[in-house]
Amino acid sequence: MALAKFAEIKQYILARIESGEWQENDRVPSENQLTEMFSCSRMTARRALTELVESGVLTRTQGLGTFVAGLKSQSSLLNIRNIADEIKERGHGYSVKQIELRKVNATAAIAIALGLQEGNEVFYSVLVHCEQGQPLQLEERFVNPSLIPLYLEQDFSQQTPHEYLSQIAPLTEARHTVEAVMANSQIQQYLQVDATEPCLKIIRRTWSRKGVVSFARLIHPGSKFRLGGHLTFKR
Repeated sequence: MALAKFAEIKQYILARIESGEWQENDRVPSENQLTEMFSCSRMTARRALTELVESGVLTRTQGLGTFVAGLKSQSSLLNIRNIADEIKERGHGYSVKQIELRKVNATAAIAIALGLQEGNEVFYSVLVHCEQGQPLQLEERFVNPSLIPLYLEQDFSQQTPHEYLSQIAPLTEARHTVEAVMANSQIQQYLQVDATEPCLKIIRRTWSRKGVVSFARLIHPGSKFRLGGHLTFKR
């Protein structure tokens, strides 16, 4: 079955972003240009651009046009963040301890999160990200091997999983939840906290154009970490 025109336009735009042909802040074709390129109505072109804006792939500036958005790491509830960049931006030293990097069989919950069948092999990593030598984040990540086949061959002392995944399968969507948890014995060991330390857990799923890329649990000591955000509302 042929793709609907708006989906074809979205695919066209995403393909050029993922290939690197269009970089962050590059202007994308206007509604009128897309209408001519794809022989469709302006409403169809507008729908394609609007959906990509809403998913964070594009950004629109009134009077100027529509541009490729950036996946910039920020200390925010509203954005994907790279822990290494965050630490370095504070002028502090970043280091990482790789605990595990292997294949595992997906449990029912992990299979659902990655859109796979229970028992399928997935890639699994556990890392502890440190600031000034002190643990700041325990990262437990499950990765879809069909989309990221070389994940287990990476050296995550050189780049974080977030950086690597963003290069191999540029993100088009992310969803996360945040909750407070108490540290179990394993978390206490990795984060060097005691049993009374409250922790902040972020559960995050990320997508590329081809499907779910990863499912991660990110745990931080409550005394060393906080999340923030800023929203601007239009009338």
